Amino acid sequence: MQLVKTQRDTLLRPLQIVSGIVERRHTLPILANILIRKDGEKVSFLSTDIEVQITTHAEVGSGSEVTATTVAARKLLDILRALPDSGEVTVTLANKRLTVQSGKSRFALQTLAAEEFPTVAQAEHYNAQVTLPQKTLKHLFNMVHFSMAQQDIRYYLNGLLLVVEGKNVIAVATDGHRLAFCQVATEQEFPRQEVIIPRKTIIELQRLLEENDDPVQLEIANNQVKLTFADIELISKLVEGKFPDYTRVVPKGYKNNFTIGREQLLRSLQRAAIMTSDKFKGVRWVVAPGSLKISSTNADQEEAVEELEIDYGGDSVDIGFNVTYLLDVLNNLKGDFVNIALGDANSSALITIPDNADFKYVVMPMRI
Repeated sequence: MQLVKTQRDTLLRPLQIVSGIVERRHTLPILANILIRKDGEKVSFLSTDIEVQITTHAEVGSGSEVTATTVAARKLLDILRALPDSGEVTVTLANKRLTVQSGKSRFALQTLAAEEFPTVAQAEHYNAQVTLPQKTLKHLFNMVHFSMAQQDIRYYLNGLLLVVEGKNVIAVATDGHRLAFCQVATEQEFPRQEVIIPRKTIIELQRLLEENDDPVQLEIANNQVKLTFADIELISKLVEGKFPDYTRVVPKGYKNNFTIGREQLLRSLQRAAIMTSDKFKGVRWVVAPGSLKISSTNADQEEAVEELEIDYGGDSVDIGFNVTYLLDVLNNLKGDFVNIALGDANSSALITIPDNADFKYVVMPMRI
């Protein structure tokens, strides 16, 4: 039975969309496969790792038959990538084998029954529905994703807190050493909803969301979140647990603050980072009226010193930071200037964008 007949690129795109979450090694062999469902010309492609599920559709079907099968995602993707760009591809199913043919190239792949494929059950009821432009949601994730924890024993930190409240959609991430907060305003108004979206889901969404104004519908249930945009549907389980109260972490009322060029500070920190060691990423800041001195040393007694002029008349502050945490935020911000607010050597620093209350970044000091 012929499933698909189309141009190679037309088939490659939906496969690239769904293949991102497919694990190479899995306890369930069928999870290395994607589920292909054909209903006439409509063909859907579905992948899951039990926690996240992605579905997309394409009008690439051949013939009027209705059928479904599963096949190894990586092999099928690698075959299509290796075929000539402009070639026509046909995919047929017979005797539990999927045959991919283009020109004089032919590949026969094993399949597993579609009935055995474990799809994620959709929630019966969603508590909130939010519609945002794709680029707005992508911006929200981009501004905080770098602060998510990785494989932390405090599992609720291995993800992003999404809060819907009033007319605001808020994203917060922290690994216990730094915290990023970003919010966007919407036209809609919502009762408060608070969910933790897993790290893997956020990274996948950053890959899939486009920089355009096309809408993405975000639906929140008690145990899952569903996002629908373009011809993609993504369903993800949520992380259970209580996220830290981010409002208590953000310092208020610091008198020692200054504004500095983002690019200028970024370049100085990148140079200072060269002299840090892999194990110890510390840089020392000495802030005094009119100047910011950044220095770093390593076990070989090597040293880097950077001096920057700043418009500052506050107290002298001698404080240490993990340089990676500072580089992460400066690389992800797009503005020309950043504002740095400091307490003392033992207090968190607050990095914000001048005249913009929608972004905050808190970074803990480290002992140098």
